[in-house]
Parts: sequence; structure tokens; C-alpha cells
Amino acid sequence: MRSTGTTRRGALTATGALALGAVLTGCGGDEKSTDRDRPVRADAEAVRAERKLRTAEAHTAALTLAHYDLAAEAHPALAAGLAPLRAAVREHTRALSAAGGKATVPPAPGPVSTDPRAAVKELAAAERRRADAHTEALLTAEPELARLLASVAAAAAAHAYLLTELAKETP
Repeated sequence: MRSTGTTRRGALTATGALALGAVLTGCGGDEKSTDRDRPVRADAEAVRAERKLRTAEAHTAALTLAHYDLAAEAHPALAAGLAPLRAAVREHTRALSAAGGKATVPPAPGPVSTDPRAAVKELAAAERRRADAHTEALLTAEPELARLLASVAAAAAAHAYLLTELAKETP
């Protein structure tokens, strides 16, 4: 048999190059459309809707942050274990706050259980509620805010898991 000059490696390289070219071509945006093409009224309504959604979601995160503060105050032995999660929730609250402002501080979520294990379980439940609230808000969010909400919801779900595990280890 005569060699045609085409090797398996060459064919795979060519196929990969074609696939990569197709992917990169498909990833480009429509260069002709600009922000100037959108109506001003729709932009103003979208900004108001996003600000309202951000405020509501920042309030949800601030409520969870207040819950962390109450639990750490009621059970000082837990404060060190809760500190990294609390710091993350504080950053989530900042990120979600409308126009870089601060979220309104909600009233305290109520008394914390006197049992440390139950207090951690309450925090886990608060984090699950926060994850659910952020996930539900994804349905009406603009793409950029939706990505942020998805990230924060995933973090809240991870916090709920970690707190559930911490509750098992808490005496």
C-alpha cells in the first residue's frame, strides 16, 4: 500500500483545529449592536428592577449575617468556627448591595437556641433559605446579576452543608 501522506495524527490535528475555529467563531458577540440601539426607557426600567432585586437579595444575606452574629454572641466557643463563613456572607451582602451601597440591617432574626448544636443547625437552615431565595431570584435577574446570584446561592448551599457537618461535631 502506498502512503497518502495523511496520518492519523494529522487528521486529528486538522479536526481539532476546525472544531476550535468553529467554537471561537460562535463565541463572538454581534459587533454591530451597541448599547445605543436599546431604548432609554427600557434601560431605566431594567436598572430599577435590578436595583430592587439587588436590595431584596442583599437584605436576605444581611439577615443571615445577623443570624451568624447572634449565634456567635450566644455561643462564643462557636465564633472561631463560624468566622470564615460569616466573613463570606458579609462579602456576599456587599456584592449584592445595590450601587455598591450597604444593605439595610434587618432586625435580629430572633433568639438563638441555648444548645450550641441546635444553634448551628438553625444557621444551616438559614443558609438553605438564603440559597433558595437567591436561586429563585435567578428567574428574573439580568445575566450579570444572575451569574452573581448563582455563585452566591452555591456558596450558601456549601455553607449549609458545612454547618450541618459542624453541627454533628458540636458537643
